[in-house]
Amino acid sequence: MTHSVATMVDQVIRDRRSVRAFLPTPVPRSDIEAILEIAARAPSGTNTQPWQVYVLSGARKQALSDEIVQTFFDPNALAQHHEEYDYYPATWVEPFLSRRRKIGLDLYGLLGLTRDNLVGMKAQQARNYQFFDAPVGLIFALDRVMGQGSLLDYGMFMQNIMIAARARGLDTCPQAAFNQFHKIIARQLDLPASQKIICGMALGYADPSKIENTLETVREPLANFAHFLE
Repeated sequence: MTHSVATMVDQVIRDRRSVRAFLPTPVPRSDIEAILEIAARAPSGTNTQPWQVYVLSGARKQALSDEIVQTFFDPNALAQHHEEYDYYPATWVEPFLSRRRKIGLDLYGLLGLTRDNLVGMKAQQARNYQFFDAPVGLIFALDRVMGQGSLLDYGMFMQNIMIAARARGLDTCPQAAFNQFHKIIARQLDLPASQKIICGMALGYADPSKIENTLETVREPLANFAHFLE
């Protein structure tokens, strides 16, 4: 691989970010298909390729968003919905707690939402279920017989999607928020009982006029996570 190719790949990776406001500009189906096809080159244990992707747009996407948002704002209905698997720890510890708090404070700060503005924060959370107005929503499912290792495979597949999308001028936002509403998603998408929801993802063109899209997340320096042993 030449230096120029490596530089371009590095730049696409750096340019990828979680976008939380999208333009209504449609994404050609041919682009979506190309992204998913190349993303499927991700490695997986013994080439199991465990991913199943449901691509939503138009009325189907809107119907799913409407039902989830309605449930989200109904305390009695919301109490009936729980994540099928633990994405986050039951108890937060450092340094993860501080990292989590920082991104939340940074995002809400850009939006002018203070801690006492519970209504505003809940409204922003609800935008997750509208795929942040992206024209395309992806729902990822996994066969229940697969083990935890398949989640590693899935992560590499999803990263490929996000990088391939960015290389085509598109943006994404991976969304674990959908996990809580797996029962609604399974019913609306007519998922087989053998599959469970992993997460969702918004796909489209970032709206450059929205301040939330100026959010820049920091990364730990190399010395904090890489351990070279000789």
